[in-house]
Amino acid sequence: MCLRRDSLRIRISPMSIRDTSAQDRPLHGSSAAIHATATSPRRRQWLYAGAGIAVLVVAVGWLLSGWTAGARSIDASRVRIAEVKRGDLVRDISAEGRVIAANSPTLYAIAGGTVTLKVVAGDKVEQDQPLAEIDSPELRSKLAQEQATLAGLEAESSRAALDAQVTRSNARKLLDQAAIDRQAAARDLERNQKAFEGGAVAQIDVARAQDTLKKADLGLASARNEFGLLGQGAGLDMRNKRLLADRQRAVVAELQRQVDALTLRAPFDGQVGQVLVAQRQNVAVNAPVLSVVDLGKYEVEIKVPESFARDLAIGMPAKVTGSTGTLDAELAAVSPEVVNGEVTGRLRFKNQQPPGLRQSQRLSVRILLDTRRNVLMVERGPFLEQGGGNSAYVMDGSSAVKRPIRTGASSLNAVEILDGAKEGDRIVVSGADGFGESEKVRISGE
Repeated sequence: MCLRRDSLRIRISPMSIRDTSAQDRPLHGSSAAIHATATSPRRRQWLYAGAGIAVLVVAVGWLLSGWTAGARSIDASRVRIAEVKRGDLVRDISAEGRVIAANSPTLYAIAGGTVTLKVVAGDKVEQDQPLAEIDSPELRSKLAQEQATLAGLEAESSRAALDAQVTRSNARKLLDQAAIDRQAAARDLERNQKAFEGGAVAQIDVARAQDTLKKADLGLASARNEFGLLGQGAGLDMRNKRLLADRQRAVVAELQRQVDALTLRAPFDGQVGQVLVAQRQNVAVNAPVLSVVDLGKYEVEIKVPESFARDLAIGMPAKVTGSTGTLDAELAAVSPEVVNGEVTGRLRFKNQQPPGLRQSQRLSVRILLDTRRNVLMVERGPFLEQGGGNSAYVMDGSSAVKRPIRTGASSLNAVEILDGAKEGDRIVVSGADGFGESEKVRISGE
């Protein structure tokens, strides 16, 4: 007879049990002795056969118990089992934060030149305090040249304005003269007409006076038109000169700003961070010189795994824990770029900034994503990734049975169970990777 359980093969046969029949010798004597000698080996064979049957029964029972419990058996110490409970699922993210200055600009050289430092790293400074000065003869010489050009253009603009006034004055004089001539011609015509009516003058004198008036009208119209044209021309010339001067004034103002920027000043009250150049060092244009840290505004920088980045939103509440206790904060910014599987975020303190913070100080951060009330949930574990969130091993007595489930939202510590398990069920949350493809596994020690 042969039974098989996995790789175990047991073969039991009554004839395979050796006896001592080969050592028996026939005895000559009484018939009772002969009968005893003849029957003793047969009894022994039956005894051995009975023992084999007993072993067979035990083996069959063991195999049947194994088949009943499942195809495999795993020790309970190799798995972790968690109970399905009902409660509030708080989705949050825990991370380590680093204190950084919210405002920490770096000051650059506006032009190439020799740097004269007036502070050292760590010095406390006030707004507009000179921190360093760059000596740039080239920039200062260019400013002087452009200022001289501006002075010449301003003089030309003033001369153009004066010329425009003279031109308008002369045109006005001619216009007034033409108006007087026209008025005189009109009076002469009126006098000749009255004299003609009284018979004092001839008709030709009246006609001559009429021609003179017409000529005066033409002269007045021409003078009026010339006055307008001369005024427009003088105005255009003056405007052109003024625009050239304004353009040059803007050039000078920009150069003056650059010369003023040769003296690097503190943009706010704070502290000198890093000094990036040596005293009297010659630097190129746009070279970094030093940085200033705003001691009154700190933020907390965190690194969040890419898988949680899509759940982050500006304004989410957070808790920051440090040596001064737990403080309220909110998510102020989230970087759109993923670096090494992580996304950078910034937290801003809600209320007054805690005292004693230092640059690059480490703090514990917890961001609250949302809270799901009164849901079925179980401890989070590797089973969520192994089954793709679609299956899990649920305990049935001392056996773990593979069962389809449906999961929902998850946090760092728990996962929501939507279907496939009820409150009080126990799920193998860790160690199920050793079950293989078995649908049912016996957990020894449960």
